[in-house]
Amino acid sequence: MFEKILIANRGEIALRVQRACRELGIKTVVVHSEADREAKYVKLADESVCIGPAPSAQSYLNVPAIISAAEVTDAQAIHPGYGFLSENADFAERVESSGFVFIGPRADTIRLMGDKVSAKDAMKAAGVPCVPGSDGALPDDPKEITKIARTVGYPVIIKASGGGGGRGMRVVHTEAALLNAVTMTKSEAQVAFGNPTVYMEKYLENPRHVEIQVLADQHGNAVYLGERDCSMQRRHQKVIEEAPAPLIPPRLIARIGDRCAEACRKIGYRGAGTFEFLYENGEFYFIEMNTRVQVEHPVTEAITGIDIVQEQIRVAAGEKLRFKQRDISFRGHAIECRINAEDPYTFVPFPGKISFYHPPGGPGIRVDSHIYQGYTVPPHYDSMVAKVIAYGDTREQAIRRMRIALSEMGVEGIKTNIPLHQELMQDARFVEGGTSIHYLEQKLADKGEVKK
Repeated sequence: MFEKILIANRGEIALRVQRACRELGIKTVVVHSEADREAKYVKLADESVCIGPAPSAQSYLNVPAIISAAEVTDAQAIHPGYGFLSENADFAERVESSGFVFIGPRADTIRLMGDKVSAKDAMKAAGVPCVPGSDGALPDDPKEITKIARTVGYPVIIKASGGGGGRGMRVVHTEAALLNAVTMTKSEAQVAFGNPTVYMEKYLENPRHVEIQVLADQHGNAVYLGERDCSMQRRHQKVIEEAPAPLIPPRLIARIGDRCAEACRKIGYRGAGTFEFLYENGEFYFIEMNTRVQVEHPVTEAITGIDIVQEQIRVAAGEKLRFKQRDISFRGHAIECRINAEDPYTFVPFPGKISFYHPPGGPGIRVDSHIYQGYTVPPHYDSMVAKVIAYGDTREQAIRRMRIALSEMGVEGIKTNIPLHQELMQDARFVEGGTSIHYLEQKLADKGEVKK
């Protein structure tokens, strides 16, 4: 096991990784920007290194500074958290070539799954169901593009091969709009991702977003830890996540989970990862794989009792997975609300000093947060300041506990989206379960709070 790990991230995930390390008896090094000097996890770290000014490009994305910090502190491994450099294959390669262990998959695996075309090809080869579409990248011939669209059937969606986070995609409903959409998406992809390659998929009208959590070691062992429903989204950004996914038969989950675990074995995957699917009419369609720990991992930890971050560290240290698929059981239900420093209905970020903070508690409640009373939320980064997780024996109990937790939670000095979460916990369709990825935006549009 490692003696010292450098945490190359910030916010609640930096604190989460730090807690996992401390429980394993591992010392931690935290890198931070000048804006995060007063963060809780910086104060709690065994060592901390300032790696640059507030802008991410000069600090959290500054690879030479992070490597240097690992060198001067004699860290043995680097945990990238999520976001920033966590799915950057060049960074993973640089970490390993500099003599450190990257706590995540190998660089070639990140590259394989980071390109949507190669990822889809790999999944097809592994027997994982994919959305009907072009067989790889779209050709340059307009006639061929039109032919593919007719075969797939309208509406279709054009996606950038190197895209992600809801960027680099365009829905096309008619043949007349097809070629222009392809040209525009290619141009945008080149600018945004440095890769103009695009592909085509059937556009599913009303799907849910369901994902499968996996763990794999470098000895050929892989398991799945059940599923999460992340359909409550706005602009492709998740707002609420839960596990298990409501109203999906366990036999379907077991079938797709087994295929995901087998896919990990076939591509030589190492560490924690998530297979993301669209789910519609009883069918799963693979869309992408996230080769890192997810923001929503706590709901899976709640229903399995497995510490995903600790398992990441164990696997990176060369250990075998400590359990087989038959050893994993699922109990109860968990829901996570992402608490953001933003106006709850206009969604405008709202950084500033927190004048009062009171986290909720009680049975089944977990709060992952780096904030405290007197802390200043900086304007330079993602607006998420906390995650509230409610666990119960049933989904109904988890919802009731979340309602209580949100009513107890006090944050003053800044605006947060807590009122939106309170409203959603009372929403009849959410309580029923099984809403699509379009539900929240349609709900907000119907209220006139966002433009259609």
